Amino acid sequence: MQVLAREGARRFTTARVAERAGISVGSLYQYFPNKESILFRLQADEWRQTTALLHGLLDDTKRAPPDRLRAMVKAFFRSECEEAALRVALGDAAPLYRDAPETLVHRNAGKRRVVAFLQEAAPRAPRQQRTRAAEIILMSMEAIGRTVSEQGRPIAEVDRLAAATADMFCAYLERLDRPAGVKAI
Repeated sequence: MQVLAREGARRFTTARVAERAGISVGSLYQYFPNKESILFRLQADEWRQTTALLHGLLDDTKRAPPDRLRAMVKAFFRSECEEAALRVALGDAAPLYRDAPETLVHRNAGKRRVVAFLQEAAPRAPRQQRTRAAEIILMSMEAIGRTVSEQGRPIAEVDRLAAATADMFCAYLERLDRPAGVKAI
């Protein structure tokens, strides 16, 4: 991560990683066959860490679903801001692993977890609508979080944007969960 953050994806090499780690390139190749495998590992580690945090928030059944959703959005936005420099470097390398089977497994697992959360948050909504809602929430959260993190906003502003985004998601879920024919007051 240090080499990637310092050198960027274009100058990221196995030789530089081995040098920074204090090992030979040959030793590095015993664990990683190429630089793409190192980059994917860095990305996968970041995904695992963020996913564990977000799933932990969604799983906290002591809190109401809207509160858990708000906490998840806030944590995700903050995580995006904390990892902005690394994510930009990894973004340069994304074409090397974006379509890897492991990437798809990760994305699908995240989507399934949000769909399961939505079963609790909007139980009256049809499954197909909850699945679509999960896609909309995940895509929106990712796009807004990325944009906010790249702008270098102060954390208080990041939190305000996260709160506004979460409010939109909560209103959307409330509408989804409304029985057919019932209008909002």
